[in-house]
Amino acid sequence: MRYTLGIDIGTGSTKAVAINAQGETCAVHQVYYETASPEQGYSEQNPEEIWLAFKTCLLGIQEKLGVPPVAVGLSSAMHSLILLDQDARLLSPMLTWADSRSAEIANELRASVLGKSIYEESGTPIHAMSPLCKIIWLRTHNDALFATTKHFLSIKEYIWFQLFGEFCVDYSIASCTGLFNIATLQWHHESLTLAGITSKQLSSPVDTNYTKEGLVLKENSLASYSNVKFVIGASDGCLANLGSFATSPGVAALTIGTSGAVRVASDHPIIDFDSMIFNYILKVNSFICGGAINNGGSAVKWLLRNVLGEKDLTAPVYEKLFQSISTVDAGSHGLIFLPYLSGERAPLWNEESCGTFFGLKSHHNQSHLSRAVLEGICFSLKDVLEVIERKGQTIFQLNVSGGFVQSEVWLQMLADVTGKKLILAQTEDASAIGAAYLAAETSHYEVNKLQDNFRSVSPNKETHQIYQKIFAIFKELYHTTSPIMLKLDQLNR
Repeated sequence: MRYTLGIDIGTGSTKAVAINAQGETCAVHQVYYETASPEQGYSEQNPEEIWLAFKTCLLGIQEKLGVPPVAVGLSSAMHSLILLDQDARLLSPMLTWADSRSAEIANELRASVLGKSIYEESGTPIHAMSPLCKIIWLRTHNDALFATTKHFLSIKEYIWFQLFGEFCVDYSIASCTGLFNIATLQWHHESLTLAGITSKQLSSPVDTNYTKEGLVLKENSLASYSNVKFVIGASDGCLANLGSFATSPGVAALTIGTSGAVRVASDHPIIDFDSMIFNYILKVNSFICGGAINNGGSAVKWLLRNVLGEKDLTAPVYEKLFQSISTVDAGSHGLIFLPYLSGERAPLWNEESCGTFFGLKSHHNQSHLSRAVLEGICFSLKDVLEVIERKGQTIFQLNVSGGFVQSEVWLQMLADVTGKKLILAQTEDASAIGAAYLAAETSHYEVNKLQDNFRSVSPNKETHQIYQKIFAIFKELYHTTSPIMLKLDQLNR
């Protein structure tokens, strides 16, 4: 049996998806891990645990299918930061994209002329998520650890080093660091100077089709992969567009996982400092542009655990939630939820923003609150979508992916809020499938990219008109309350 393998190194798990020549998924293996928050705003993981999950996925797929793949493509979450000493030993836990300890630094930089220049040349929004801001925080708050660090890298770079003993970073992951010039494809001098580091402390940038043969693997437990090609791949967001067939004009990819994002493909960067649309590289001269929100599935988990009191988030628990939501009319009977439980990225870029229920009255119950939370997530994504369209990107179709596509009520809600036709191109595996496609293309292994029988969801025009009115209030509500959010955040520091 011949197949290619895409591995997505995510925030909550690493997932491997095997694709055969017919374009069918023939095996899946997934390993979960935890995130620690030792202090408010901290988000840390153990890179060794993720490396073990990666190896387990490789070996698990081979055990299921009996033979190793033709090629392996790598996808990974963005904005992670790992510190190594001169002997390539870990110095601390990995900081994930969600780590916001550098929020104050990001705010100051975003308000400066230099911040605007760095955004325009790097394509990375000025935010606490970026490795640039994380490194500045480290230099200013832990100079001893900063001085000991000889290598700054992401989780994918760490895994690539464990596989092959070389420090390489693909253009895609590099383009979301705030340290890389997306025009010259080199490390950005002004960013390095600001961070207080040199390019020698960073990996060598390579194209997303950069390949190593398994024969030079340094990991003995993966000896069965000695004849396999490993393709370095790209970021999860870029590969989700590839995996969900959202690389054509007028088609955007919309993903809801832990967070959420709206992304379009473009042959040039889409620069807008006010909303800081990101511009990440899929391939040379191919950019994935858009905006990410902080609060997607994570807000639903908060609702289930902290409001509804559910301890085990099983499939029946989610089914019960969606059933209760289906009994409530659009608009949640006058209740609006601002879903900024973890601050917000696009298009607000406000780490101090917070979640808010507005319009609560005595007739509201758990079902109203639940529907309002999901509507709030959809409104946040529509906010990003409108920014992209204002920059001249006419969008008529959303190719959707993520675990939320299992919910009929959530899909219809998203179609009604956005007014766009939804296409279920993939379920929750778009990034891993995109990595498998890129590996197949790089290895000259032909795979039929199945696009037949995709299910579509069309918006209800009357419901869309209702949501248009509520969305205007949603936006006004944030802008009215954001100064109060800042005061409350400062009070609780």
